[in-house]
Amino acid sequence: MTPLIDVRNLKIGFPRDGEQNTVVQGIDLTIHRGETVALVGESGSGKSVTARSLIGLSGNTASVSADKFEVSGTDVLSFRETDWRCLRGEEIGFVLQDALVSLDPLRRIAQQLSDAAGRRKLFSRSRPGLDSNLLLKSVGIPDPDRRLRQYPHQLSGGLRQRALIATAIARNPSLLIADEPTTALDATVQKQILDLLAERRKAGHTLLLISHDLAVISRLADRVLVMKEGRIVEEGLTAELLRNPRHPYTRQLLDAVPSAGSKGFRLSASVTTSAEDHVKVGVPRATRIPLPSKTVHTGTHVLSVRNLVKHYGGPESTPVVNDVSFDLSAGEALGIVGESGSGKTTVAKMVLGLVEPEEGEVFVDGQLWSNVAENTRRPRRSIMQLIAQDAFSSFDPRYTVEKIVGESLDVTGLFGAERRDRVLEVLEAVRLSGDFLKRYPRELSGGQRQRVAIARAFAPRPRLLIADEPVSALDVSVQAQVLDLLAELQAASGTSLLFISHDLGVVHHLTDRVLVMKDGRIVESGDVAQVFSAPRHGYTRTLIEAVPTLA
Repeated sequence: MTPLIDVRNLKIGFPRDGEQNTVVQGIDLTIHRGETVALVGESGSGKSVTARSLIGLSGNTASVSADKFEVSGTDVLSFRETDWRCLRGEEIGFVLQDALVSLDPLRRIAQQLSDAAGRRKLFSRSRPGLDSNLLLKSVGIPDPDRRLRQYPHQLSGGLRQRALIATAIARNPSLLIADEPTTALDATVQKQILDLLAERRKAGHTLLLISHDLAVISRLADRVLVMKEGRIVEEGLTAELLRNPRHPYTRQLLDAVPSAGSKGFRLSASVTTSAEDHVKVGVPRATRIPLPSKTVHTGTHVLSVRNLVKHYGGPESTPVVNDVSFDLSAGEALGIVGESGSGKTTVAKMVLGLVEPEEGEVFVDGQLWSNVAENTRRPRRSIMQLIAQDAFSSFDPRYTVEKIVGESLDVTGLFGAERRDRVLEVLEAVRLSGDFLKRYPRELSGGQRQRVAIARAFAPRPRLLIADEPVSALDVSVQAQVLDLLAELQAASGTSLLFISHDLGVVHHLTDRVLVMKDGRIVESGDVAQVFSAPRHGYTRTLIEAVPTLA
């Protein structure tokens, strides 16, 4: 039978500095009908640009060549834009990572489904909206009549992602490409999307899945292709490849997955040495390198939160934070987990003093922090620092790295040569040399930006560090480096860490205790190993069961 996708020796390049920079270097890709194939690798490995080439979206400046490039037996190498438009949606549907960006914010869901259907109109004069109603039902969207009339911003993250999948399958394409469809979604919403994709797979549909999440891959894919620096370094049946990886890079990816078993050990054998070098020096996959030990002073509370309450939309609305209390000891790492909308980030904002509680109080080092004038807090701001989810957005694009890191030292009164020395010190601590001082955010990779964000946070030697989803958008190996870095710096400095995440594996690996939030309340708390191994609350069990695991 003719393969749905049959590509041989695919090369894709882009011009840079007057030369052609090849980012995909002669790969072969075959996808048969009814098969689910996964492309795995770090950011920049060439996964997404490979997938985009299958629908003619490599970009106007891209140079695409291949010995063979066929879709459903048709040679597409000579396709013009009009030819690609006929193929998109009809033969291949495409689901991007960020549904809010991918959907048109100015058009209702019904209009976007109609646009996606193209020649196969979803609306008829006799039965308006009927087919679109059924389409939303097919992707598990409840109350489709109401959802069709809504705009993307009126839908939750999970519903937006389902609506985007609906637009991609509106013409019943032969192949659905899903590029990181669950990244940054909380565990239960991720499970909903994975269940939907699994149903399509079970029904015999063809799927190309792009992801850096090996647990997601293990659940859905029949075959896996591992990409590194534009090349396929390993491929095979999913279960066999994940159980017995042959290439050092694949082993590195598997070792970097945080879990209960990795707690207390490094996820990356080294942040400066390649996986190939580790194999050469005899560090086998099963060997874990311990993280430095730390001291927790349980009798000293750096942060105390008492009975916090916060509404958005007036006192008659449902509170987003409802009677939340907890303590954070000196040197301790405390995780907060829960679905989107559970109140995690609002708690963090109240701790930071960016939002004032309507009821309750926040104390830092025993002194009142909430509901006081900002000029009272200002002299003490250096005691508390934030690592945001999106480091790039948290930087001033006009600032160099030296100025970005140095701005956190304004409140400490450190200037001149002393400031520069401290900036260099923390950059070296996060494995960045002085060569980075004059670079701008746009000149940094995602992992480098996150390291600069960590350096900025640690520069004023804070007593308390608040990290709000700091690794959710990073691929698994960069995430491993950042988590190792946080653990090392926390142990060395004795800083307390309030770590907010929807990734239970990350929280289990990094934190000492955990709070589980639902609908603004803490429904369970305790030692992280105890809570995750023997959860008492039904909601905690639901969260844990929703997490995909390596087969």
